[in-house]
Amino acid sequence: MEGRRRRMPSRVHGFCRLGKWHDIEVEDDVTTFLEYPNGATGVFITTTGEAPGTNRLEICGEQGKLVLEGGKLHYSRNVQKMSEFCRTTKEMFAQPEAWEIEIPVTGTGGMHVEVIQNFVDNILKGTPLIANAREGIHSVELANSILYSSLTQQPVDLPLNGAAFEKALQKMIAESRFVKKTATGATSDMNASFNLK
Repeated sequence: MEGRRRRMPSRVHGFCRLGKWHDIEVEDDVTTFLEYPNGATGVFITTTGEAPGTNRLEICGEQGKLVLEGGKLHYSRNVQKMSEFCRTTKEMFAQPEAWEIEIPVTGTGGMHVEVIQNFVDNILKGTPLIANAREGIHSVELANSILYSSLTQQPVDLPLNGAAFEKALQKMIAESRFVKKTATGATSDMNASFNLK
């Protein structure tokens, strides 16, 4: 369990907008800054108010940069480690030499349908889970930490203080003035959301 904890950030600073794009009382626009115990940082951005939108994962490290986008994985591979290059270069804004590599990608990694099918297959056939409960609880904790950070307008250290988060949720519920509207004449095709088209 401790090894999994190390993959989690140690601190998040979340900026969530509730109902920015849709008449809902949940976040539909999120930007988060993440800090990790080893000094690494990350940024996570998601929204339901973009079209056509972007689905991109970018990881930068000592040996270069990986970009997964549009079903393609591109690797810009540094010839020299970035930290070594920064210590030894005489040029102010130089970059290490790199070569470009396209890595074939097959499959999508699974969306809602694949994850649900995997869960069913685990129950019926014993197929290993894509993400077990131990892994899943970390994503819940991360999402809750991001929301809590946004509600308090402060960075939040992980592991999350569950009692403080619960108190903030109860306050939010008590102060809610949201009135759910009954949709009339509206169509809702969830196939698009589950990538079934």
